[in-house]
Amino acid sequence: MTISAWGLFGFFGFLMATGAVQESSAERLSGYDNQGSKIYEAYDHKTQADMTSASGGRNLADFYALRQYPGSPPRIPHEVDQSFSAGDQDCLSCHEKGGYSSEFEAFTPVTPHPENTLCYQCHTPVPDEDGYFVESSWKSIESPRLGRSSLGGSPPPVPHSLQLRENCIACHTGPAAVAEIRVSHAARGDCRQCHATVVQTAPLKLFERK
Repeated sequence: MTISAWGLFGFFGFLMATGAVQESSAERLSGYDNQGSKIYEAYDHKTQADMTSASGGRNLADFYALRQYPGSPPRIPHEVDQSFSAGDQDCLSCHEKGGYSSEFEAFTPVTPHPENTLCYQCHTPVPDEDGYFVESSWKSIESPRLGRSSLGGSPPPVPHSLQLRENCIACHTGPAAVAEIRVSHAARGDCRQCHATVVQTAPLKLFERK
């Protein structure tokens, strides 16, 4: 007995419609570059208030004050119990989903990479009175400029690399987001469809029509 191609297609469609064959979200979004599925999965787990609220007071000055240079991991701006270094879920209890902290009277920033649980490997705690580092004359590099669109009204480019920052809505939405980079269209999860990655340290490529 032979089955036509259309017969097989119709049979598979029937299985999909009845739920006999289910495609996971990871399989469905596996074609997106730079782990774009992380954005959609994070969106599914956020409330509308978390996506649109803008009651936080963080700005770019606060953002860069915690970093030695643009792009570096921020230091931890509060005291951390020494027992936290032994567990890989302690930091995530606050920074995985965010929310308001009555202890610090501020909204908690959300990490874009909760799967990396060895937080102390990159994020250093607040130095004690003696300090951890030796004074030097080193100066930070210039922070990337925002809104450098090639055409007026076009989507601004992403001025930083995407390593460990693939989940755009972790930093660009919610009450803890930096005011200058907070967006109002987080539901459009395929960010790189409109926003090209143009790291400021990379040479600008001029387009020439052949």
